[in-house]
Amino acid sequence: MTFQEPDGATPLDPDERQGLKYNHITTRGELDELEQANIEQGLAWAAKRRSRDVFDDGFIRRLHKKLFGDVWTWAGTYRQTEKNIGIDPLQIPEQLRMLLGNARYWAENNVYSPLEAAARFHHKMVQIHPFPNGNGRHARIAADLMLEEVYEHPRVAWASGFDLQADNERRQAYLAALRAADREDFAPLLAFVGAVEPAKT
Repeated sequence: MTFQEPDGATPLDPDERQGLKYNHITTRGELDELEQANIEQGLAWAAKRRSRDVFDDGFIRRLHKKLFGDVWTWAGTYRQTEKNIGIDPLQIPEQLRMLLGNARYWAENNVYSPLEAAARFHHKMVQIHPFPNGNGRHARIAADLMLEEVYEHPRVAWASGFDLQADNERRQAYLAALRAADREDFAPLLAFVGAVEPAKT
């Protein structure tokens, strides 16, 4: 593959690139189309599934596989390599289970508003970066499923009516909000998801 990764995307190492199931893909646009079709199938699966426990680590892996498994052989498996973002791969299973336990506690004890819970859940999932790629999209979908199924709340307008991958200004605001949350400043991310009013500049 010769395509350039967009800003904020996780670079794939050569072994992970070998996992692409389609040899004819040469551009990022072609890959995006394939992944989007797979994601739509994954969303249909998520809507129809019987088990609704979004706080189960088996579900988190299964969701990633359903979203990306038609495109990548490694979909649904935790990454084995270090990335430019994310924790030590050896810590992924424990840290992910800890996040899911925390998120369950937030929901059962009304610790946060639904949108703040979704923002914090999403941020920590991206920070852990469980999979070789697709973490942002997977974490946004997982957060939305948590909102709908646990809080009975509408999904986050992540893209605000646009394609977040393609809408550069919205994407840059999203990435900046995640980086601020990495520094324990959650205000931009809470504003991004609509949990609070944006700060006036």
